[in-house]
Amino acid sequence: MSDFHQNGIITDFHNLTRRPVEDLETDLVAFSARRPMSLILPSLFSELEGPALSNIVDEIARVPYLSEVVIGLDRADREQFLRAREFFARLPQHHRILWNDGPRLRALDAELEAQGLAPQQPGKGRNVWYCGGYVQASGLGRVVALHDCDILTYDRGLLARLFYPVVHPQFNYEFCKGYYPRIAEGRLNGRVSRLMVTPLLRALKKIHGPLPYLEYLDSFRYALSGEFSMRTEVLDGIRIPADWGLEIGVLSEVHRNYSTKRLCQVDLADAYDHKHQPVSAEDASGGLNRMSLDIAKSLYRKLATQGVTFSAEDFRTIKATYYRLALDLIEAYDHDAVMNGLRLDRHAEEQAVELFAANLLEAGSAFQDNPGERPFIPSWNRVKAAIPDLPERMFQAVELDNAGEV
Repeated sequence: MSDFHQNGIITDFHNLTRRPVEDLETDLVAFSARRPMSLILPSLFSELEGPALSNIVDEIARVPYLSEVVIGLDRADREQFLRAREFFARLPQHHRILWNDGPRLRALDAELEAQGLAPQQPGKGRNVWYCGGYVQASGLGRVVALHDCDILTYDRGLLARLFYPVVHPQFNYEFCKGYYPRIAEGRLNGRVSRLMVTPLLRALKKIHGPLPYLEYLDSFRYALSGEFSMRTEVLDGIRIPADWGLEIGVLSEVHRNYSTKRLCQVDLADAYDHKHQPVSAEDASGGLNRMSLDIAKSLYRKLATQGVTFSAEDFRTIKATYYRLALDLIEAYDHDAVMNGLRLDRHAEEQAVELFAANLLEAGSAFQDNPGERPFIPSWNRVKAAIPDLPERMFQAVELDNAGEV
């Protein structure tokens, strides 16, 4: 049975004793007649050569309820795209690869750019945005799920639990966010979530008051997870960042568009491990350094749409309040690790907090210095209003890439 309870703002499906995956899949096969399901896999070509994706594909190949699998492939030349077609050919489900660097999709991107509608930078957000447009154009799914391609501990039960709340015919959820414990190889992981997002949200609540938006974000057990599912119509109206702020951006958009009664989160796995980003303290363009900057900017932008104003003094106050709260949390995490026999490097934790604190100021300066910045990719509703036949032409381009010579 599941421990079904209300976690303050949104419904939380926390599994104490998990149903066997075969039972879930039997239900999902029945549900798929009414709500067919699509899966999006945003991937770099390098992940095809990594330790995780081959097992993920083998597990997905055993899933009996999917109508389609859509793979967004970034950073691949022609030879690498052809290798990707062979790599994913073992999937028995209907599947298509979006070769984002191929000439056909690049030409459509240039057309969008001429209209001021193209994503402004490469990244996961851009990849997911194009995959979402393709899912709408294909019309094969009414519910779509997304998860990362670097999950080392992946099994198909994760996907079944992610789909279940949105697909069940007696539920009315539009969106579901996944979460899981960030523990692997005896270490407490999830640094950006633990050491940056949680204390930052609580600092912002202390400074700006108990805003519904901040309470909502703080109700998620793992706001930065890359796993979520939604009805396909949700894709029409959301505007997401192209950078590392994708997860916060998606949560913010569904909060803006839907009642919290239509949103939920679900416990996906007992163990979860993936490729860990380096801190990259000396390189603001990579690793957790870049991630923390993008997330802070995304939060500031979303708060501005809530009517919150910021000054340079505000950002200094945010930094100081965040820093104190983060140090207090490190103390709690250290005690938690000791009690559970886990390793935690307090020195590295405090170094990460110092970097994140500095990036809160850097993100604030970037937010103030670029008032004309277009940080969000336009919604697909706007794209279809400007270029009505573009989704159909994108669908045809993907078909040609997957079926013919490239």
